[in-house]
Amino acid sequence: MTDSPHPDPAGTSGSPEPADDRGHATRRSVITALGGTALGLTAIGLAAPTSAQATAAAPRGAAAHTPTRLAAACVLTPEQTEGPYYLDLETVRKNITESKPGVPLTLRVTVVDAATCAPLPATAVDIWQCDAVGVYSGYVAGGSTPDTTFLRGVQLSDSAGVAEFTTVYPGWYVGRAIHIHVKTHVGGTVSNGKYHGGHVSHTGQLYFPETYNGRVATLTPYRSNSAGRTLNARDSIYRQGGSSTLLTLTQVGSDLGSGVIGTVVLGIHP
Repeated sequence: MTDSPHPDPAGTSGSPEPADDRGHATRRSVITALGGTALGLTAIGLAAPTSAQATAAAPRGAAAHTPTRLAAACVLTPEQTEGPYYLDLETVRKNITESKPGVPLTLRVTVVDAATCAPLPATAVDIWQCDAVGVYSGYVAGGSTPDTTFLRGVQLSDSAGVAEFTTVYPGWYVGRAIHIHVKTHVGGTVSNGKYHGGHVSHTGQLYFPETYNGRVATLTPYRSNSAGRTLNARDSIYRQGGSSTLLTLTQVGSDLGSGVIGTVVLGIHP
């Protein structure tokens, strides 16, 4: 099965990424938290909410850049397949929308050391996603179009381990739940707006609560997406650890169309 980003305009083809696609999907077993703190694990699969997570969910400001340490109860985030639509553009930018329409999404990814729970600053968080109608840049209409770069970008985590992106709520395509792909890179450098060198320390996917997915699907431009939408529970890739990277969403205003803030914590071995 392949991760097909709606190459068929009618949305009649495509299915989930294979678990061993490109050999990048070596899954890491979850390390259980010790002691009574294990009972406080949240739905995103890491520590119970702590100051670092609260910082990630709060509006950006001075407090958001204060180095913090998560409580000593965290787990290694399971890896998931890279899928066939990764491009190593490594462009460092916060706003990746390129005017693509959709519900505004402020995505905040906190990266921590799974062994110590300490935030990991200067970690490159690399994300890519489809647009509202299920298309990835670089692969529009089923062919390679390297001149398109929308909804792809890299940000380095700050002193609190937080990398923030301005993007839009993803759409969907046949066979896959709504998701964002993510990699983390460690040990590289930035020059001329690009991230160079280092090594990949995590490959995974981020998911969205169905309570929001259903509401977003009724809005423009998502409702023009003719592909059948796959629920998280029916996505074979989500079922292999996806609940560990289910985003915590906060609606910005009374109108969902005004946007949401999504937060998640990734526990990695740097």
